[in-house]
Amino acid sequence: VQLVESGGGLVQAGGSLSLSCVASGRTLSTGPMVWFRQAPGKEREFVVGITWALGRTIYADSVKGRFTVSRDNAKNTVYLQMNDLKPEDTAIYYCAASGKWPPPKNSREYPDWGQGTQVTVSS
Repeated sequence: VQLVESGGGLVQAGGSLSLSCVASGRTLSTGPMVWFRQAPGKEREFVVGITWALGRTIYADSVKGRFTVSRDNAKNTVYLQMNDLKPEDTAIYYCAASGKWPPPKNSREYPDWGQGTQVTVSS
């Protein structure tokens, strides 16, 4: 599966952005999708996961109520709607395919990543 993220940008605090992750080559055996993010000088951290079949979701506490993940199976695309953005949300956002549910929250368990998309939130 090849992963391509898009949709990042610069936004003021309180604003919104929508990210996309296209999973080319996805098959029925492709596992749930996850979003992670990595801020400068910090480890890559789990943000959210979603299953293709039932749309089950799991969120990091830091984004609950502000971020919403969804998927379009026909387009092999996962979306991340981010509202009420905060400066601490500034990071490069990556998507990956998980082999299990619930998805691991340790980024080292994911061998393949997209190139990432930069999200910058100004105060």
